[in-house]
Amino acid sequence: MKAIWPRIPFTILLASLLAATAHAGTLSGTVVNRTTGKPAPDVDLTLLSPTQGMRILGSAKSDSQGRFVVTNDAIGMAPTLIRATYHDVSFNTFAPPGRPVVDVEIYDISKDPKTVTVASHIVIFQPRDGKLIGAEEYEIQNSSEPPIAFFRADGNFNFAIPENGSLGPVTTTSSETGMPVNQASIEKSTGHYAISYPFRPGQTNVRLSYELPYSSNSASLKLPAVYPGVKLLVVAPPGVNISGDGLAAAGQEQGMMVYTHDPLAANGFLSVSVSGQGSPAANASDQGQGGAPQEGNSRTGPEVIAAPSRLDDFKWYLFAGLAALFAMGALLLSRKQVIVVGASEESAPAPSNSAKSAKQKKSTSVTAPAPPAAASAKAAPSNSNAASAAAALDQHVSVNMDSLKDQIFRLELRHQAGTISEEDYAREKAQVEKLLRDLVKG
Repeated sequence: MKAIWPRIPFTILLASLLAATAHAGTLSGTVVNRTTGKPAPDVDLTLLSPTQGMRILGSAKSDSQGRFVVTNDAIGMAPTLIRATYHDVSFNTFAPPGRPVVDVEIYDISKDPKTVTVASHIVIFQPRDGKLIGAEEYEIQNSSEPPIAFFRADGNFNFAIPENGSLGPVTTTSSETGMPVNQASIEKSTGHYAISYPFRPGQTNVRLSYELPYSSNSASLKLPAVYPGVKLLVVAPPGVNISGDGLAAAGQEQGMMVYTHDPLAANGFLSVSVSGQGSPAANASDQGQGGAPQEGNSRTGPEVIAAPSRLDDFKWYLFAGLAALFAMGALLLSRKQVIVVGASEESAPAPSNSAKSAKQKKSTSVTAPAPPAAASAKAAPSNSNAASAAAALDQHVSVNMDSLKDQIFRLELRHQAGTISEEDYAREKAQVEKLLRDLVKG
């Protein structure tokens, strides 16, 4: 009897994998215009694979009822991005593995800047390699009714960086897809830039980074403000001293020192002095880049970073990766007894501790067992495909642990800035903590 129990988890995961592969090869759905609430005909669609360098998997055009179908052997076993081009503006939709039917959402376009509001502005400083790295994040809210997207081809979001700064990557992450998308910056004047991006209803985060001179481990700079009435948060690791008129220390969040400042006037600035080395930390803006689907103005050619931070989609990554691995392991069940050792719930690391989070990331690493030499020729291609999918998805799990940690940090900063209600904060934090517990148990 004891030999039966170890097989149950494998059987369940194998059955789940088979259910997903039953739909592999076909992705269908309906393009819906959320502004009108009606299906959208004659919309061009392109399917791309984030795990294969944004390889094009197929294309289609929605019919008179907004429906579409795309067939490709690679569809279904890995995440897929669907790019819908509507009135020369591209909207991205994420399709997790194992989901054969997806609704693709598009919106009518508005050029009115009152369509959106800037809810918060966070600036993070980190010394590194003789430079001062600045990373900024803006939270943009679109509460339009009826729902419309805000977009202008000549630039519809403006930002500025300190003098002598060298601008790095600029990304946008919408609540719709949860995927960071690299945006091409438009230089308006020295130190002033803009991006062209369709801000959909809901929340969108704009992130940017830059380098500043940091001779003798100190720098004096001016933080420019573009939008009025936005509360400012300045963040730095312990050991980095931050000072400026009106800056108030607000304690620590996730091991980082947080300072608050009242909203600045439009086109105003805050003089800040930074000194010290601080503790080394990974730069959140360092991300791999490859070919990419376009979102926004098709001429800018932004890049999608294959690291979804959306919790629901992340669960699909983890589950599909484990299912693919266990599918190969299940072939060994008829040959030898497999002993499954469950992780203790008490050993689950707390999400608020960065050092324990690193251990947590390590615990999610799974090694795929080698397929038996006696496997039939028919089973070999399936195992090869599963191994390839497992390797790609396992890499995504590792990357997304960093994204999840970053999400926890940003959630605490939003709470500190007062841009999230206590009810929403408690709900989102509970979801993150549950996911972390599930990862450890897995």
